[in-house]
Amino acid sequence: MWRIWRLYDPLRAMVVQGIFLFSLAAMIHLVLLSTDKFNWLDGPHAKPAATQNAPMPQGVPK
Repeated sequence: MWRIWRLYDPLRAMVVQGIFLFSLAAMIHLVLLSTDKFNWLDGPHAKPAATQNAPMPQGVPK
């Protein structure tokens, strides 16, 4: 394991890892906020009001 750290600077590796993990967490949160089910800020969006359908046609008289 110590040979790996001779190839890479530990401080730079931790900074890059922190930036990567923060950007991954931000992306996951933004994806969840864009969905209707998991948006914890606005809640579920209001469903459009149901339109009144025309009545069913009468059966054919015999």
